[in-house]
Amino acid sequence: MFTKTISAAAAGLAVLAATLTAPAAAYASEGGGTKQVRLRSGLTLTIPTSWKVVKNGKDWVRIITGSCPTLGTEDFGFRDWGCHSFWVLGPKALAIGLHTFQAYKSKYGYDPATDVGICPKSYKLYKGGWKLADKGLRQVGRGHKADYHRWAGTCVDKKWRVKLHYNQREWYLPTSKILVLDQWDNPRLSAILKNATWS
Repeated sequence: MFTKTISAAAAGLAVLAATLTAPAAAYASEGGGTKQVRLRSGLTLTIPTSWKVVKNGKDWVRIITGSCPTLGTEDFGFRDWGCHSFWVLGPKALAIGLHTFQAYKSKYGYDPATDVGICPKSYKLYKGGWKLADKGLRQVGRGHKADYHRWAGTCVDKKWRVKLHYNQREWYLPTSKILVLDQWDNPRLSAILKNATWS
């Protein structure tokens, strides 16, 4: 009985170790390693070394995951287009997170503006409507649950005809005052957030 218990425990530890090292192994198999980026309130994410971190203070952090045509131009910012990335936003960004720059409320989605915005995926299109497609609690590191919302958005032309669809995924941590926002459905982001660490 004792031997079986030890064997079962060893097998469980092996599965746990494989699970924890899987993201790092996946990055390594693509020819790159990982790096850690420390954010506000002690949140640390482990991301591929190829991703670029752009900080404008602690409240506007953008992690660029692929091509970003606006980087280094005057158009670079939250309301730009075509920049494969996600945001980690703090209190100053949350204070202006709704239309007419009111304070962010997760039940409405993050969209600071007073007018029609550019489509995140094309400078030739505009943001159309969006609707709630999913919500719930999601793990962001040990002991932290985020209020998660996925908004199904559209991009429209000048005649308001729908030309593109996109998702805006939001992980909101109200106690830590952090919002992680992704408009590119990054396939790695959920696991990166789940495996985040806090200090």
